[in-house]
Amino acid sequence: MTTLIAVLGEALIDAFPGREVVGGAPFNVARNLAALGETPLMLTRIGDDARGAAIAAEFDRHGMTMRGLQRDPHRATGVVQVLIDEARPEQHRFVIETGCAWEALDKADVRQALSATPPALVYFGTLAQREATARAAIRTGLAEAAAVGARRFLDLNLRDGLPDARHLAEESLDLADVLKVNDAELAQLQAWFGLAAESLARRFSLRQLIVTRGGEGWSCFDAETERWLHGSAPAVTVRDTVGAGDAFAAVTLQGLLRQWPLEHTMQRAAAHAARACQFEGALGYWSQENPGA
Repeated sequence: MTTLIAVLGEALIDAFPGREVVGGAPFNVARNLAALGETPLMLTRIGDDARGAAIAAEFDRHGMTMRGLQRDPHRATGVVQVLIDEARPEQHRFVIETGCAWEALDKADVRQALSATPPALVYFGTLAQREATARAAIRTGLAEAAAVGARRFLDLNLRDGLPDARHLAEESLDLADVLKVNDAELAQLQAWFGLAAESLARRFSLRQLIVTRGGEGWSCFDAETERWLHGSAPAVTVRDTVGAGDAFAAVTLQGLLRQWPLEHTMQRAAAHAARACQFEGALGYWSQENPGA
C-alpha cells in the first residue's frame, strides 16, 4: 500500500480585505502536509476560471499531485470572504459562497483516484458535505479508504450555515476513527448528544478525540489506553488565527502516519499551530518565514 494521506474537501479562494489567497481547510491541511515532506492526495473540484487556475498553480508550485483535482465547466471556483476584527485578531468570521465547484465533487472520479492510490489515512470535514453531490462523493471516498484499512480523520469544523448540522455531525462521527474539534465544538457535541467526552468517543468508536483550546493548549482522549493527555500552547504574539487548526491537523496526521508517540505528536502539532498564528493567513508561515517551502 502506498503510504500517503488523502484529503477530501474544498479548495477555494479566501478573500481577505485587499487580497486573495488559496484556502479552504482541507487545502490548508494538504498544503501543510506537502511542506512537511508528505505526499498528500487532495480530492477537490475547481472552476474553469482564473481563480481555479490560481489553485491549480498552487498545487503545481508546491509539488502536490493533481490526480484528485477535478475541473467543473459550469460552476465557479469557490470563494470565502474572511472578515478580521482588527481590535481582536484572534477573532474572524467567514462568509461562504454557495453553488461553487467544490460542492459538485464527482464520486466516480474520487473512487478512481483512491483505488489507483490507496491511502493510509484520509482527512475530511463537514463543510464540503453540505450539498448532496459532494457529500456522496466524500462518503464514497471514505468507504474506499475503510476498505483498505485507512484511518479516517474527521476535522469537524462546524460553520454557520451548515444545514441540519447535528445530523451531519452524527453521520460524520459514525464514519470517523479520529476526531479533532475545538473546545466550542466539543461543547456543542456534548449538548447535542448529552454525553461526556469519553462517552462520545465510545459511542462513535473513536480511537482518539483531540480537542484544541487555542492559547490554553490541547487535550486528547486516547480510547485505546483509556487515558487523557493534556498540553500547553507555546506563547506567541498572535497576528491572526486563520488556519491554526489546519496546521494542527496536518502535523497530527503526519504523526499518525509515522506512528510517533501520541503526546509527542500533539506537542509538535501545537507548536506548528502557534507558529501559524504569528503570520497573516492560513499559510503565511510557509510563505514568509520559509519562502522556499
